[in-house]
Amino acid sequence: MRRGILLAALVPAAALGLGGYAAHRAGWTDLSPRPALASEHQGHDHNGAHAGVEGGSEHPAAAMPAGGRGTHQAHPAEERPPASGPRRILYYRNPMGLPDTSPVPRKDSMGMDYVPVYEGEAADDGMVRVAPGRLQTSGVRTEPVARRQVVRPVRAPGSIQLDERRVSVVALRTEAFVERVEPVTTGDRVRKGQPLMRVFSADVVAAGAQYVAMLNTPSGATSATPEGARRRLENLGVPPEVLAEIDRNRRIPQSFVWPAPRDGVVLERGAVDGMRAAPGDTLFRLADLSVVWVLAEIPERDVGSVAPGQTVEVRPRGLPDRAFQGRVALIYPQLNASTRTARVRIELPNSDGVLLPGMYAEVEVATGGGAAIAVPDGAVIDSGTRRVVLVERGEGRYEPREVRTGRRGGGLVEVREGLAEGDRVVVAANFLIDAESNLRAALRGLAAATPAGEERQ
Repeated sequence: MRRGILLAALVPAAALGLGGYAAHRAGWTDLSPRPALASEHQGHDHNGAHAGVEGGSEHPAAAMPAGGRGTHQAHPAEERPPASGPRRILYYRNPMGLPDTSPVPRKDSMGMDYVPVYEGEAADDGMVRVAPGRLQTSGVRTEPVARRQVVRPVRAPGSIQLDERRVSVVALRTEAFVERVEPVTTGDRVRKGQPLMRVFSADVVAAGAQYVAMLNTPSGATSATPEGARRRLENLGVPPEVLAEIDRNRRIPQSFVWPAPRDGVVLERGAVDGMRAAPGDTLFRLADLSVVWVLAEIPERDVGSVAPGQTVEVRPRGLPDRAFQGRVALIYPQLNASTRTARVRIELPNSDGVLLPGMYAEVEVATGGGAAIAVPDGAVIDSGTRRVVLVERGEGRYEPREVRTGRRGGGLVEVREGLAEGDRVVVAANFLIDAESNLRAALRGLAAATPAGEERQ
């Protein structure tokens, strides 16, 4: 009995399906969406028979073909896949970013609609989601991570000093008398070989007479040679020019001219006419100023960034409109305990002689190593204990990622861990995204604390 009832119900259904398929193959299509029929909601009667609609004019099979001929048109079910159900709204938040939520739609005091927060947006997957419209208005900008040269200048005060290797003292190795001093005074520039004074020394005259006698003695007449007598004159510090004059004239002068040993500036003049000079007395002190030193005091925290050979820019305070280029020559192996600074020596060309010993100067050392993975300063959010960057993941999603930073300089920050080349990071307005994420986290906490009965109101 039951089997018969079931067959009676299935046969009309099968016929209806075959008829619809035939109509579809013939090109029939719906001219308008079919409204839901009340009989469809009623289902079957107690005998299992389908409750149809009289007239049959509302059945899809009764639709007229368009234009009097069969034209195939996609069925609504074929146009798009079945859409998923609507997302559930968790709550509505204040459009101005205030920590204020509402379980129902409402407006703020300025008439702006509260923004809905959907269930998908509140998913706790570690991503920060920002609406595309908000991204456009907030000015968020991203850049790819790349290897760059991080250069950080180290600035320190310094002073210009003489190059110790270019200072000469004019002194005699034997007792002598200064007969006459040339018109050379302190501050004058002299050239190598320029006469400074005329002196008389009895020891030099005696050694010179012996040397002349050996030169005038025929070869082989004695076992002694002129070389011994000449060496004695050299040991007395007789200038080479005087020895050349003796060799040329074969006679010893009673007094001789003492020339300048190098080019330079007269820093000190101790010789006066008629004075008696003891061995070792400083008669002149000369310095070559073509190259000078700059001694800079580098703070202890920056000592590790400075190395010999690095380029340095020096700006003397007495010449504020000029900058001089030099190089780090030496880092002194000692730290000043009172100032916690290390002294650095910089060699600086001074061909025009405008740099004077004792001048104060501002020193800037261009420190930096090889190329490293670096991002702009604005990409790093530094909380004091953590450093985070926002990595773009597409579709308004951003991943907060903790990084370990290194050197800073030139508007860049070296990233030693946490990023790879090619990652796109937020370099502008990232604080807005950070504030957005913090705000949403706070709002989710407020929504979770709201009673369930209040949400249904």
